[in-house]
Amino acid sequence: MSRNPRVRLVSVEGLWTPDELSVYLDIPEKTLRDWRLKNYGPPWHRLGKHVRYDPAAVRTWLDGPETMPAA
Repeated sequence: MSRNPRVRLVSVEGLWTPDELSVYLDIPEKTLRDWRLKNYGPPWHRLGKHVRYDPAAVRTWLDGPETMPAA
């Protein structure tokens, strides 16, 4: 049986709910809600009535300059 070299498996990570992100960051979900109202925090998307976070964007936000220690 030959394997098709053009077929690749990819890992797909779904969008996070505010509850999942609060667990990941170990902060209350209310804090995330407050941040959204203040235009602070990781980027988020509204899908209908639901708020979702892209895990890659959250990690980029965490690695941003505002989280770096002062020199």
